[in-house]
Amino acid sequence: MADMAKYQCACGYVYDPAAGDDNAHIPAGTSFDDLPDNWVCPICGLGKDGFVKM
Repeated sequence: MADMAKYQCACGYVYDPAAGDDNAHIPAGTSFDDLPDNWVCPICGLGKDGFVKM
């Protein structure tokens, strides 16, 4: 089972797998690990490596 934890960007944005990311066409239920490698924070543009698990 995929890790459905929330991850927070340095800017404060929280990626919630239950919600996904409509702006990037990421459906609800997509775990952080399953996000594309080129996915970035919709607020500041930081890459996945700038996020920390909550």
